[in-house]
Amino acid sequence: MAWNEPGGGKDPWGGNRNNNSNQGPPDLDELLNKWLGKLGGIGKGGDASTGGNGPAARALLPIVLLVALVLWGLAGWYQVDEKEQAVVLRLGKFHETVGSGLQWNPPLIDRVTVVRVTEERQYPARGLMLTKDENIVELTLNVQYNISNARDFVLNVRDPEVSLQHATDSALRHVVGGSTLDDVISVGREQVAVSTKERLQEYLNIYGGGINVVKINIEEARPPSAVKAAYDDVIRAREDLERLVNEAQAYSNGIIPEARGQAQRLREESEAYKSQVVSKAEGEAHRFEKLLAEYKKAPEVTRQRLYLDALEEVMTNSSKILVDQEGGNNLLYLPLDQLVKQSGAGNPAALNSEGNSQMVDEITNQVIQRLQEAADRSREERRR
Repeated sequence: MAWNEPGGGKDPWGGNRNNNSNQGPPDLDELLNKWLGKLGGIGKGGDASTGGNGPAARALLPIVLLVALVLWGLAGWYQVDEKEQAVVLRLGKFHETVGSGLQWNPPLIDRVTVVRVTEERQYPARGLMLTKDENIVELTLNVQYNISNARDFVLNVRDPEVSLQHATDSALRHVVGGSTLDDVISVGREQVAVSTKERLQEYLNIYGGGINVVKINIEEARPPSAVKAAYDDVIRAREDLERLVNEAQAYSNGIIPEARGQAQRLREESEAYKSQVVSKAEGEAHRFEKLLAEYKKAPEVTRQRLYLDALEEVMTNSSKILVDQEGGNNLLYLPLDQLVKQSGAGNPAALNSEGNSQMVDEITNQVIQRLQEAADRSREERRR
């Protein structure tokens, strides 16, 4: 019959409910004595139901307690690596943070959480963002981070890595929303990554999650596949524009210095010509002054000398001379160029040694000789 059946007369602890002297649960000492009695009966090889408590049972109890104490103590030892820190909670409250080495904390009293603080972790993210100029861009990035404070990482946020993902998405959308499509995809990609890192770190500092963002790498930034062909055309057009600008700049860099060089050369030539003309004019004026002084001293001699100089200058520039004979109808032809060639071919050493003066003397002698011959023929003709 069960204890709770009507008429059973027993309580849940095996006592008689009708007996007023045995009300309530049994005494703990009594239960312990019964348990020891059963152990003693087993140790003596007797029936455990006899409830005996012999000396073997009493001797076994300390051994059991000692073994349990040793196992409990051994369970408290643990090793913390150089890259790790251990956060210790004692009875659910923060107690301390321990570093590397062999550590011990009482089991069941302390709860130890080991965190890798120097390990660089990575979190990949991907999503579609709306830019400032109302274009959609697809971004793929990688967040590199580590644990800067093990206590904050364990206690302040329930799931810090999930919070990191949400904060990354929020920071990235904020930065991309303030940038144009060209900045995100091409020229400003690096700046977008830096701005996102700074804003993400601000969010994490507010959360107190103990996470330090090392770097954010934007691995890919491109428009959605539906408009990729059109955007590729835009990129090619921009590249063509940049190429043409560079070619024009290169041409400008080549032609402008050349034009400046030519202009500088012309300026220098004009200055040289100016100096030459001015110097020549000043020389002529000075020569005229000297000549005028000499003319005042001896006019006839100076006039004759000027005439000879002028005649020499004219004759020097002419290779052929025609001489009109006075009182005759014949013109004397003097081929000076041929005479010069003959003189130079006949005596080249004289030209090399004595120069033009000897050649002029020879030509003069030949001219005088021919003039005398012409005069003689003219006199003979008049006699006839």
